[in-house]
Amino acid sequence: MVLQQKEPFNNGMNMIVGDAGNVKGMLLDFGILILAENETWADSSDKERAILLIGGNVSFRWDGLERQATRRSCFDENPEVLHVPAGKHVELCAGAGGAELCYEACFNRRDFQAVYWSKGDVRNDVFGAGSLNETSIRTVRTVFDGENAEFSDMVLGEVINHPGKWSSYPPHDHPHPEIYHYRMFPQQGFGVSFLDYEAVTVRDRSTSLISPGKTHSQVAAAGYVMYYIWMISHLPDNRWLPSTRYFREEHEWLLEKDVRIWPERSYGEVR
Repeated sequence: MVLQQKEPFNNGMNMIVGDAGNVKGMLLDFGILILAENETWADSSDKERAILLIGGNVSFRWDGLERQATRRSCFDENPEVLHVPAGKHVELCAGAGGAELCYEACFNRRDFQAVYWSKGDVRNDVFGAGSLNETSIRTVRTVFDGENAEFSDMVLGEVINHPGKWSSYPPHDHPHPEIYHYRMFPQQGFGVSFLDYEAVTVRDRSTSLISPGKTHSQVAAAGYVMYYIWMISHLPDNRWLPSTRYFREEHEWLLEKDVRIWPERSYGEVR
């Protein structure tokens, strides 16, 4: 399912998904927080939370600590994220020009030390380079997952889908529900989200809800870069890891080393 947000978000918290604890849903809460300059927002939810700066200027405050974060472009810079356990009081105060943030939350009984993920803490990988004539090259930023945050019941990252290229490819699935939230540059751009083989157009501020077991390949229109935040909830007996991708059998040949595709591979050639 793709949710289309045609109008700009309102000031304050815009809750898009409220499925924390819903075993038939996404298992996560997800919203977009818009703060005007000098505006403060506070939260002491009974859920684990990760608050990611999409753009602007904001001060994160917790446990008597404060970190000032600035992000001019989500396309060109790593995010900064405050990650806190259930019940932890946090305050955000927007600086010059205001701020826009992503809010991810789930139920997690574990208590853990709050973590501030700075730009330098975020892992950057370039996937798809040197293969398939560069048609699926993309930049993947991982803030935290099942490897570097064993205390968490969530996963959080970003993808920069290069113009005209594919991501989340070859088609794969996993038993964990996943949420994608998109931004485009230039803003009038668009892409396509494939949920299995159903193709849905996504635009700036769209959100794709990916059910367990569905493949979820993406493609950006030529000339437009497509950014999306990806959010996953771990399952009680199955934590999501970077290796937790089950590729569809008919497309696994695309993963072969030195795979050849047309025009290097001629029509009728046997693999």
